[in-house]
Amino acid sequence: MNQSLRAPGRLLRQYMVVTAAYWAFTLSDGALRMLVIFHFHELGYSTLDIALLFVFYEFFGVLTNLAGGWIGARYGLRLTLRSGLLLQVVALLMLAPVAESWPKLLSVVYVMAAQALSGIAKDLSKMSAKSAIKTVVPVAAGQEQQGERTLFHWVAILTGSKNALKGVGFFLGGAALFRLGFAGSVSAMAVGLVLAWLLTLSLPDAMGKMKQKPAFAAMFSKSRGINVLSLARFFLFGARDVWFVVALPVFLEMSMNWNFWQVGGFMGLWVVGYGLVQAMAPGLRRLWGQRQAPGPGAVQFWSAVLMVVPALMAVALWRSTVPGATVQGSTAVILGLTVFGLVFAMNSSIHSYMVLAYTEAEDVSLNVGFYYMANAGGRLLGTVLSGLVFQLAGGGAGGMAACLWGSALL
Repeated sequence: MNQSLRAPGRLLRQYMVVTAAYWAFTLSDGALRMLVIFHFHELGYSTLDIALLFVFYEFFGVLTNLAGGWIGARYGLRLTLRSGLLLQVVALLMLAPVAESWPKLLSVVYVMAAQALSGIAKDLSKMSAKSAIKTVVPVAAGQEQQGERTLFHWVAILTGSKNALKGVGFFLGGAALFRLGFAGSVSAMAVGLVLAWLLTLSLPDAMGKMKQKPAFAAMFSKSRGINVLSLARFFLFGARDVWFVVALPVFLEMSMNWNFWQVGGFMGLWVVGYGLVQAMAPGLRRLWGQRQAPGPGAVQFWSAVLMVVPALMAVALWRSTVPGATVQGSTAVILGLTVFGLVFAMNSSIHSYMVLAYTEAEDVSLNVGFYYMANAGGRLLGTVLSGLVFQLAGGGAGGMAACLWGSALL
């Protein structure tokens, strides 16, 4: 009896530790992205060059999610979470000595290698945190529906708060580059992550570990629900990153004459707002009379709504190329970004819940790893297209509009 009374409190503490560690990582991840984009754009790198700096970050994320889920199932999620934090520390310290005097080819290759480590770290941490929720949500016998609603609520809080903090990280990245410089910023973040790593020592070794060791072939999901949702996730995140990763910050700086503070602040606020909507998704659904946990119909509805938004933004930008219409077009883009963020947040929150609803706690890290492999694949596609399409379309409003049409297609 005493054990059962203590269990919810113990599980809640584990959830809080995992969430705090993931928050710390997310702050560093958001800040590092802004630091790399601004620092290398300031050095004269093209948008395609900058996109290439993130290719290994996304590519190794694909491999990490697939293998990381298997490692987490065999050896526990504490190991994968702590490994992710330590690898991010190494990646940050690797970037500290990068200097303007380095040859361009050496800088690109070296930063790509550091970003590869950061990509591995990011997806180990993400897979671990998302999987851990399934293991700590208490579900009493005969109360499965209540358990599903609780799961949706906890997933929404973790996912939403993570993205809100990533937005804060964008702002901190721009501010840190201005105040501390590139080397000082990455060194300070490395110290913060070491403290977060120490916090994870309190997690149990057995968290997320399967009783029967899974074979290597078990990495590939056999669930139709997981497979279909993973493919949808691939295109969903490709549709976001095709305009968001490189094209948007460069467009805001070049075409709208925003400085680093303004770009970092705006993108930070956008991601914060997006994260808050994600966290509030269960409450928003209740306001609309949706009392049950979401199902496939909710995914289909919000995906259809999202497809329309970038298409309307692209039309607004095309109209802005007419002399005298630039201000109106730019305003339409800012408003469109806000709407896109709200709708994308609902999509992402429901997706993150659905993958856990489709899996069992025993093999959660395997299925979540497979699912976020598709997520990383979509980000990889979007990142490359973001720099390539923007540059091929001539940059400016035309380049941004081309990226938005690509978003609607994806």
